[in-house]
Amino acid sequence: MRRERDSLGEVEVADDAFWGAQTQRSLHFFAIGEERMPLPIIHALAQIKAAAARVNGKLGLLAANLVEPIAQAADEVAAGQWDAQFPLRVWQTGSGTQSNMNVNEVIANLANECLGAARGSKNPVHPNDHVNLGQSSNDVFPSALHLSVASAVHAQLLPALQCLRDLLQQRSQDFADILKIGRTHLMDAVPMRLGQEFSGYVDQLRQGEAGIRSVLPGLYALALGGTAVGTGLNTHPDFALQVCRMLTERLSLPLRPAENAFAALAGQEALCQLSGQLRSLAMSLLKIANDIRWMGSGPRAGLGELALPENEPGSSIMPGKVNPTQAEALSMVCAQVFGNDATVAFAASQGNFELNVYKPVIGYNVLQSITLLADAMRSFTLHCVQGLQARADRLQVHLDSSLMLVTALVPSLGYERAAKIAQRAHQEGSTLRAAALASGWIDAAQLDEILRPERMLAPDRN
Repeated sequence: MRRERDSLGEVEVADDAFWGAQTQRSLHFFAIGEERMPLPIIHALAQIKAAAARVNGKLGLLAANLVEPIAQAADEVAAGQWDAQFPLRVWQTGSGTQSNMNVNEVIANLANECLGAARGSKNPVHPNDHVNLGQSSNDVFPSALHLSVASAVHAQLLPALQCLRDLLQQRSQDFADILKIGRTHLMDAVPMRLGQEFSGYVDQLRQGEAGIRSVLPGLYALALGGTAVGTGLNTHPDFALQVCRMLTERLSLPLRPAENAFAALAGQEALCQLSGQLRSLAMSLLKIANDIRWMGSGPRAGLGELALPENEPGSSIMPGKVNPTQAEALSMVCAQVFGNDATVAFAASQGNFELNVYKPVIGYNVLQSITLLADAMRSFTLHCVQGLQARADRLQVHLDSSLMLVTALVPSLGYERAAKIAQRAHQEGSTLRAAALASGWIDAAQLDEILRPERMLAPDRN
């Protein structure tokens, strides 16, 4: 063990740890749960620290001999080389101060060792005076939240969403000529194409993507430069803009300082809006998963209209049973995203005066939603949609037996007579054709011309 000192006194820290006293205190006082601060947030903090060191060097605020040791150490942290050095829980101070200091301490110790100094010496590189120069936890932590979330949306979520959407579009084309009975209220409705049904799924995902993209500009705005309360005390007036420019070059994201630093520290609108869009996407995915699960039900005592891939045995007691497990997994992810959004909405509402102090839980839940949705969509794409097959024979049976084809008779016979034909067929257990002919209101030739499902798939041309 080694002894380190912070403003409250001495603390014992393990010799092999690169963190310091403030991180060690957090480990002691916040031993709550198992949920660690997400590594994407740690990596984003380090990316900001690297850019801050280089910018402060250019501005003449950081000694030239310290710039690259700090920046290189931060780059290593950002690249994931030191992930084991970030053990703190999500459940800590609401500003994220402990995790910000965890990053500051690790970078400072790495830099000091690079410069030949002892670990824990805080000399020549001090975690507050040099690594945290021009920053406060209150502005750098929310900036890291925005940076990590925006990066995850681009790297994980949107590619998975686009892949699923594209494959559903392909299925829509594959199923373009297959007729089926539509359903409303879970009851038989008029005919449609299976491809038309899948085209609806494609557009739901298109809307989800558009919604997500619509809120991204808010995430590109960083709170940097606001420091403690938004006034920018103890930072250079050009600091935030130059750091954003440097991060933009390195990460290919159009980052910029927030227009109003006071709102950026006290509010969490951008993350809350994204969470709402993630919830909307989950809503669409749950509908798609449930539709496919329903159409694949059976295979003999259910609808049985789709053949789902048989990935694994479905029962420990019933031999040969196969279940729609990919749809179930996706559905559970969607339920989790709904819960995450409720947490984010409440947490985002809890800003008091100049600071929201629920930032770690907001970041944790939004990043979890992104990761879960991306992983679940990728799995659903590869292990369900990729192998979906239409059971044309079963679809035809349902189409032929439906009484709702009677809707096509309404223009000729009127609603009341058509309803009586459908009711008679239902009560007698006969076919729709037999009931219509028995009514005497229409002859066989007319009936055969009208009751053609392929002519019921679009608006009338008359």
